[in-house]
Amino acid sequence: MGHSHITIHNKAFRPYLSAAQLDEAVTGLAARLSADYAGRQPLFVVVLTGGFMFASDLLKHFTGLCEIVFIRVASYEGTGSTGVVQEILGLREDVQGRHLIVIEDIVDTGTTMHHLLPTLLAKGPASVEIATLFFKPESLKHEVDLRYVAMEIPNDFVVGYGLDYDGLGRNLPDVYVAV
Repeated sequence: MGHSHITIHNKAFRPYLSAAQLDEAVTGLAARLSADYAGRQPLFVVVLTGGFMFASDLLKHFTGLCEIVFIRVASYEGTGSTGVVQEILGLREDVQGRHLIVIEDIVDTGTTMHHLLPTLLAKGPASVEIATLFFKPESLKHEVDLRYVAMEIPNDFVVGYGLDYDGLGRNLPDVYVAV
């Protein structure tokens, strides 16, 4: 790991988590999921774009049979009292009776999951759980049941390993934190 600072969009970042540390956390989470879902053939629902790298590494270590689908969540302001409405783009599979595991790069405020989960549950799955790479407990604004968390991190601004800063930095194998 390069121990030097990097700059993205004129913002300085310092090394925070190495690829080896990430690998250890992700492998550990995959082992838990493999044990918990043994024989159940879950459907992994990967939230793009941030979740792609975490999902790839996590699923390489998942030992059971599974299916994988990629979704995008489009948020827009609804009319009247509904507030934010979320549309799930890309979920064409019938999830009725299936065990769903939503793969997310980071849960901070919990807003995305707070809106996404009811939408998924309305489709009649047997179960829905969230597997997130990072969880920022200090940022949480909504109650979200997180059974599978690879790492809890402070309320810092991080980039790399799928996470971006205005579109850049997703390809970094390590995670950096804003200085």
